[in-house]
Amino acid sequence: MPRLTLQHKAFFALTALLAVMLVIFVGFSRLGLQRGLGPYVAEIELARMDWLAARLQKVHGQHGGWQTLRSQPNMWRELRRPEMPAQPQFGPTPRPTPMPSFKAPLLPGVVSDGTATPGSSQALTGWPAPYGMAPPSDSGSSGYAVQSPEGVGPFPPPPDGLSLRIGLIDERGTLVAGVAPQTGHARTVLRNAEGRAIGQLVLSPPAGLEREADKAFLSQQLDFVAFTGMAGLVLALLLSWWLSRRWLAPIGALVTGARSIAAGRLDTRVPVQGDDELARLVDTFNDMAEQLASMESSRRQWIGDVAHELRTPLAAMRAEIEAVQDGVRTFDTQTAQRLHRQVMRLIQLVGDLRASLDADQGSTPAALVPVPPLALLAEAVASMQPRFAQARVALANSALNPANAAPPLVRGDAPQLHRVFLNLLENSLRYTDAGGELQISCAIERVAGRPVLALRFDDSAPGVAEHELPRIFERLYRAEASRTRAMGDLGGSGLGLAICRAIVQAHGGQIRAEGSPRGGLRITVTLPLMERLS
Repeated sequence: MPRLTLQHKAFFALTALLAVMLVIFVGFSRLGLQRGLGPYVAEIELARMDWLAARLQKVHGQHGGWQTLRSQPNMWRELRRPEMPAQPQFGPTPRPTPMPSFKAPLLPGVVSDGTATPGSSQALTGWPAPYGMAPPSDSGSSGYAVQSPEGVGPFPPPPDGLSLRIGLIDERGTLVAGVAPQTGHARTVLRNAEGRAIGQLVLSPPAGLEREADKAFLSQQLDFVAFTGMAGLVLALLLSWWLSRRWLAPIGALVTGARSIAAGRLDTRVPVQGDDELARLVDTFNDMAEQLASMESSRRQWIGDVAHELRTPLAAMRAEIEAVQDGVRTFDTQTAQRLHRQVMRLIQLVGDLRASLDADQGSTPAALVPVPPLALLAEAVASMQPRFAQARVALANSALNPANAAPPLVRGDAPQLHRVFLNLLENSLRYTDAGGELQISCAIERVAGRPVLALRFDDSAPGVAEHELPRIFERLYRAEASRTRAMGDLGGSGLGLAICRAIVQAHGGQIRAEGSPRGGLRITVTLPLMERLS
C-alpha cells in the first residue's frame, strides 16, 4: 500500500471538507427550490385575483363587516366566480347559467380603476367589472356577460384547485370564509376607504405543481443546481491540490535542509516565505543551523587551540631531551627543573581543560547548600597574599562581613565558588603590572526584585581593549600582549575565566567584564542571595 504523505493527507482532508460543503449547499438549494416554488406560484396566482380583493372590500363596505359573508356561504362562492349578478341575491343559490364555451383559457385580469359612467357596471352595482367581462346593460340584464377579449373565447372560471386553497380572514386573523391558510401562503391585505386593514385574502401554495410549465421550470433549476455542484466539486479538487502543495512546500524544503545538515553541510539554509507558523518554523530551523555551524566552528577552533597549547610545552620538553641525547647538554639539576616546569604546565592545562568540560556538562552544582561567599573569598585572598606580595601587586579586600551582622548566604557548592575566586585572583596577578593593585569590593543589590551579592574585582593597568571584553570569557582566549605578563615559564592556559563563567552561571549568577576606573579590568560577579535575606 503506498505511503500517504502529509501533502496527500491535507489534500484529501480539504477535498472531503469542500465536498461535504458542496453537498450540503446543493441539497439545501434543491430543497429550497422544491419548497419555495409553491409559495411563489401562490403569490403569482393571488396577484392575478385582485378583482376578488376589490369585490371583498366592496362587500365589507356595504355590509359594515364580514358578518353577512360568515352567515351565507353561498355569497362566498358567488364572489369567487368571474361572472356575477348585478345585484347578488343572498338567499337560496339559483341554478347557475352554464358558461359558454371558449376557445382558449384566459387568466383573470386586473380590475379597471376608471371612473363610473352612467350605464356602467359600477354605476349599477357599485362593483367594477372584472377584466374580460362586459358590464350589465341598461336593459336590466341580470349578471355580467362573459366577453371574449379581442376575439378570444369567453373568460374561464378559476381552476377547481384554486377554490380549495383560497380563504378570507378578518383583521384579528379569524377565518371568515374559504380555507384556512397553510404554511407558505400568499396574502393580500384588504383595506377600507380610510386605509385601515380589514382583513386578508390568503392563498395556500399548491400541494404539487399542476402546470407542465412549472414542472419544467423546477426541473431546469434542479439540473442547474446539480451542474453547479459538479463544477464546484471539480474546482474544489483543483483548489485543494494547489493549497496542499503551497502550504506544505516549506516542510519539503525543511526535510531537504535537515538531510543536508545531517550530511555535514552546515551552511545549508531554507528560504523563508511568508510570516505564518511554517515560516517561523523555517526561521527557527535556520537559526538552529547557524548555531550548529557556530558550534562546529568553535569545536574546530577549540581543537586547534588545545593542540597549540599542548604543542608548546611538548616542543620545549622534546628540545631539552634531544639536547641531552645529542650531548649538547648534560642532564643536570637545571635541565630537570626545566622539564619539571613544562610537565607542570601540561598538568595545569589538562586540569583546566577537564574543569572547563565538567563546568559545561553540569548546569547545576552537585551539592547545593547554604554557603558564605565572603568567607570563601577571604580564604582565597589569604592563600594568594604571598604571591601578590612577591609580584609587588597590592591586594586590598574590602569585601568583608560587617561585625555583628549575619553573613550573606548563597545556595551553592563551596569548592566551586572557592575556585572562582582563586581564578579571578590568579587572572589579576598574571596580567597586572608590578607596582599595581587589585581592589575587591562588595555590595548587596536588587535585580528584578531579588537581592543579589555583587563582588567587584578592579585591577590597575594594563587594561583590555573594548572590542576584546566580550571574548575574554571564551576558552583559550588571551588578550593582546600588553595585558600579558608571564610568570616565569608558567603562562596562563586561557581557561580560567571560561571556568569562572560556567560555574557562576551554574549558580544562577552572572559575570561580566568592563573597564576599571583604576586603568585595568573590572570583573563583576553577581550571585543570588537566599530568600531569607529578602
